[in-house]
Amino acid sequence: MTSTNVHKDVEDSGPSGYAAARLRLLQEGARSGPPRRSALADLTDDWLSGLFTAGAEALRGVSLIAVGGYGRGELSPRSDLDLVLLHDGSDSGAVAALADRIWYPVWDLGLALDHSVRTPAEARKTAAEDLKVQLGLLDARHIAGDLGLTAGLRTAVLADWRNQAPKRLPELQELCAERAERQGELQYLLEPDLKEARGGLRDATALRAVAASWLADAPREGLDDARRRLLDVRDALHLTTGRATDRLALQEQDQVAAELGLLDADTLLRQVYEAARVISYASDVTWREVGRVLRSRAVRPRLRAMLGGGKPVAERSPLAEGVVEQDGEVVLARAARPDRDPVLPLRAAAAAAQAGLPLSLHAVRRMAVGVRPLPTPWPAEAREQLVTLLGSGQPTIDVWEALEAEGLITRMLPDWERVRCRPQRNAVHIWTVDRHLIETAVRASEFTRRVHRPDLLLVAALLHDIGKGWPGDHSVAGEIIAKDVAARIGFDRDDVAVLATLVRHHLLLVDTATRRDLEDPATVRSVAEAVGSQGTLELLHALTEADALATGPAAWSSWRGSLVADLVKRVAAVLAGDDLDEPEAAAPTAEQERLAIEAVATGSPVLSLRAQTEPPTLTEGQPAADPEPLGVELLIAVPDQPRVLPAVAGVLAVHRLTVRTAELRALDLPDGVEGSVLLLNWRVAAQYGSLPQAARLRADLVRALDGSLDVAGRLAERDAAYPRRRGVVAPAARVTVAPAASRHATVIEVRAQDAPGLLFRIGRALEDAGVRMRSAHVSTLGANAVDAFYVTDGKGVPLGAGEAASVARKLEETLRG
Repeated sequence: MTSTNVHKDVEDSGPSGYAAARLRLLQEGARSGPPRRSALADLTDDWLSGLFTAGAEALRGVSLIAVGGYGRGELSPRSDLDLVLLHDGSDSGAVAALADRIWYPVWDLGLALDHSVRTPAEARKTAAEDLKVQLGLLDARHIAGDLGLTAGLRTAVLADWRNQAPKRLPELQELCAERAERQGELQYLLEPDLKEARGGLRDATALRAVAASWLADAPREGLDDARRRLLDVRDALHLTTGRATDRLALQEQDQVAAELGLLDADTLLRQVYEAARVISYASDVTWREVGRVLRSRAVRPRLRAMLGGGKPVAERSPLAEGVVEQDGEVVLARAARPDRDPVLPLRAAAAAAQAGLPLSLHAVRRMAVGVRPLPTPWPAEAREQLVTLLGSGQPTIDVWEALEAEGLITRMLPDWERVRCRPQRNAVHIWTVDRHLIETAVRASEFTRRVHRPDLLLVAALLHDIGKGWPGDHSVAGEIIAKDVAARIGFDRDDVAVLATLVRHHLLLVDTATRRDLEDPATVRSVAEAVGSQGTLELLHALTEADALATGPAAWSSWRGSLVADLVKRVAAVLAGDDLDEPEAAAPTAEQERLAIEAVATGSPVLSLRAQTEPPTLTEGQPAADPEPLGVELLIAVPDQPRVLPAVAGVLAVHRLTVRTAELRALDLPDGVEGSVLLLNWRVAAQYGSLPQAARLRADLVRALDGSLDVAGRLAERDAAYPRRRGVVAPAARVTVAPAASRHATVIEVRAQDAPGLLFRIGRALEDAGVRMRSAHVSTLGANAVDAFYVTDGKGVPLGAGEAASVARKLEETLRG
């Protein structure tokens, strides 16, 4: 249907004609994006203009104005209509009646309406008191009525905005900062708010307001396209959900991607992140320029008085060859020649990060346009400047983003393109892949004094997840890429091999420490073989901690740190030549020994509960922070018998206790004490409410072990009482047998969605399979359970390959059922 025919339907049929024409317009597959938004605004203008004309009759001194997004002609399918009925105050009663003639038909069609009736003086007064009203009026657009009245208000509002800019722009910046703190950064969120999050449509509107002040302007390159892309996604979101929503929920991303003709939800998110990154960077540059201008205005009168009216000359302080500081930014020296100095971008970036200053937009763009490519391999200075940049701590992030915004990073490191803005659909990760790599380098910069080769640590941090841009195991793919990149930037053959090993095995220590029996010599020896040398082990230890800290709060704790440190100590001993064929079992603590002896004496389980906290954070010159709660340590000693794991796990599930980490092992008793005891060392937390009393837990555990407490029945009753909520469908559970992981037992690994009673189901299934449990190592990472169980047959020897595969298959079927 042509635009003319659409408008004719409105004229012929009134509100019902508008509704039909609007529906047809939204269903036109060939028209989308800016043309559809503009056509919808025009269609709505015609309808509202008809309502105004029919109601105004002989009324003079009245106009209907669109403001906000509607004022910009950007109507999404479920956008509000933001309207102001402007009048000269001569006939308030007639204006009120006219307002009813316009508002009620809008409401009757179920359209959201934000409306007001004001005189020009009232509109200006309200704008002066409410920044959001003033922002909306900056986009005021005439629809119908007295054009002169509308033009007068627009002129006055713009004049007010420009006159008041020194006061109002800081208010607007604070408003943007508060919203960013509340909503997060659009470029990293898995379920982003396209409008309110930092880098979203609100920020794009704020940049228009800054430009309207004539005080500063945003970098224009790519900004309009980024804004258009977010509006297109919002249009598709409105059409697929049928709701006026700006939050791109996980369950709707595939449909929105299909509506936009994109391959999948990841492609959609990557486009959203790229757009948000452009807007965020433009905002940073713009607000920095606003601050510079306002400071300059405040200082200039005093300087003029001191200099006798002469124009002050900006001070320039040298930072590095071809790089100076000016007005709080890093700029290029007048003699700098990007076309003859290929190392200049890295030198300028390193100098800026070391000084904690932003890189000037003009400097970055000048280098992006004129710099020559680095030769292969890189000269030593380029490699050193990269390491300096990566080792500069938190300032590295903003400097890196400035280089990336102008394409300099991918020009120097082409493999970066595959991880740029790449989402990570994992509850543990809080960053995109590229930002996580930079965050890891920032964390690694804190550990450079712990290692002999800080340069290798920092480059490994930058590259450890580079394989996530390729199919398959990202560690395997990353090893290949790391070799190529390391050679290209000038490391020698030995260093290239170390970097490749670090990338290939960057998960080895934490995976082994939390999922394997460290008392088993095969476990420690396999890590030693993979690492190869003391120096590489030292680097891998620091990289492991930096990676986990940069992932998110769920990925690291003092408990995990102690396990990794224990493993590193054991591996270091092997690399030093110590023999582990006859290892000494770790000595029990005094409390563990006391519980074990009591369990043997009473013939029943004994337990203790103790709160755990992180050690206090110490910062030089500041008081120690309060310890971070980690949960409650639950120690249980039980005389060795069948079904201990499902009994304990079931009782904890009945009491609504979440298991964060868990270990089960046999405990060596003191000489003279007969019997065998299993020790369970778990960290738990209440799902809600307070923890149960230890005596009650013990009583229920006794009943679970003797069969008088029907744990399975209790859990089934509770599940039936609470209907399942709609949510994201989790991947199916996966159970595998780890080959050659231990000489003394078969290691069965379980990866599944964490849920109440999961460990109970696993333990019961393993017991039903007739295997004996030698030890267990359980951890919860966000919503994912990652567990390892060391099992043997009834005679205490590892399972045969066929039997192990059968046990794993049956367990997987149980968890998927």
